[in-house]
Amino acid sequence: MFSKILIANRGEIAVRIIRACRDLGVTPVAVFSEADANALHVRMSDEACCIGPAPSAQSYLNIEAIIATARKSGAEAIHPGYGFLGENANFARAVMKAGLTFIGPSPEAMEVMGSKTSARRAATAAGVSVVPGTTESLQTFVEARETAASFGYPVMLKAAAGGGGKGMRQVASEDELRSAFDTAQAEALSAFGNQEIYLEKVVEHPRHIEIQLFADQHGNVVHLGERECSIQRRHQKVIEECPSPINDPSLRERMGAAAIKIAEAVNYIGAGTVEFLFSDATREFYFLEMNTRLQVEHPVTELVTGFDLVREQITVAAGARLSFRQEDVQWRGHAIECRVYAEDPENNFFPSPGKITFLRVPSGPGIRDDGGVSEGDEVSIHYDPMISKLAAWGRTRAEAIDRLRRALDEYAVAGIKTTLPFFREIVRDQEFIDGRLDTGFIARFNERRGTGVSPVGAHAQDAHATQQDIAIVAAALAYARAQRNASPNNQPADQSKWKLAGRAGGLSRKAIRSVPKGRSSV
Repeated sequence: MFSKILIANRGEIAVRIIRACRDLGVTPVAVFSEADANALHVRMSDEACCIGPAPSAQSYLNIEAIIATARKSGAEAIHPGYGFLGENANFARAVMKAGLTFIGPSPEAMEVMGSKTSARRAATAAGVSVVPGTTESLQTFVEARETAASFGYPVMLKAAAGGGGKGMRQVASEDELRSAFDTAQAEALSAFGNQEIYLEKVVEHPRHIEIQLFADQHGNVVHLGERECSIQRRHQKVIEECPSPINDPSLRERMGAAAIKIAEAVNYIGAGTVEFLFSDATREFYFLEMNTRLQVEHPVTELVTGFDLVREQITVAAGARLSFRQEDVQWRGHAIECRVYAEDPENNFFPSPGKITFLRVPSGPGIRDDGGVSEGDEVSIHYDPMISKLAAWGRTRAEAIDRLRRALDEYAVAGIKTTLPFFREIVRDQEFIDGRLDTGFIARFNERRGTGVSPVGAHAQDAHATQQDIAIVAAALAYARAQRNASPNNQPADQSKWKLAGRAGGLSRKAIRSVPKGRSSV
């Protein structure tokens, strides 16, 4: 086992890896940019080193600086987390060349699966069905037009080196193709330094279902079941579940076997996720892509299976065998995760950077919050605005939803806007409750909101009252702080935030009915 691991990331995933290191008795080493000097992952780590200015290109993407820091600290391995260098084969090679262990798959496997076109070829060679489309990048617009016509509209243009919805455009007719082709190429080049795009036939109303798998250096490959990731905004997942509401053991077995075939085809090692599109109508599934890293949504799999995936990543990278076999994997209960972002749902989800002036994180039975911030922290303009992942587990999906509703209502953030109000509505939406999910869910949800059809259900008034209460508490706390700062001699020395919160709570009980709708900032 390693004695020291450098974590080449930030935010909630760095905090998550730090905790896994502590469980194993391994010393975690954090890196940070100048903007993150006081970040939670820095404060939690045993050692921390600045690797550059705020722009990620000069810090979290600076391969030389990260490796130099690892050597200087005496770390034996580097965990890349996800995002930044998490799927960068050149980084993995540089780590290995420096005599360090890269906690992840081989560079060769990352390269095959990192390109969507080569990944499609690998899946086809392994006997796994892919979404009908091209296996080579489109070279010209003329080729794109001819290919789209042969498959029939609608089609999807995708960045070959892409992910996260960048460089992706759905095209309904030939009239839209020219603009979509140029835009997708430009966005792909800007996001990934590679303008190659390919084309797929659109699968109508698909579910997005992925299989979590794990492989060690001794030839053992195991899948840990599926996650439903159909609720997406701009092709970016926002809510994930394990298992899928379909909850079909036969489908799970078939998709799991297909995922294992793909992993074996590229001699995969470590944690990986194979993503599929699934048609409710035909019950067929198609390979979409493989993510050669830990996924953002891994907590729901951990809650249902009971396995610590980050711990397993570290032990497998150190040469150990997987701690479980396929027959050991069981799925107990149901888990749902919301990605909490510092974004304003009322302003087209525009980022909301700033200082978190108040933070109340939910807890209680079945609740897990993987956060990367604490009260007083600054949400930077330089990085992804996700501040935490809130997950709820229950014995049934219905119980998990009940707990998630309670946790979302309990969650309070002031000083910035967040996506919490958006999630509070979704978990009370009847389509969500019924499990009628596909990648068009959010579009339909927004249409219902826009036409005045309430998606909130029976608990709308209670949820809104809770939001108002939180808004008043946050406002009262902010006012009390301002008063204390303005007249420090007039404040008792032992006055605490708990007292202020109590007073604010009393204030809110008196004033709750007079707060105008939409006042809440959380």
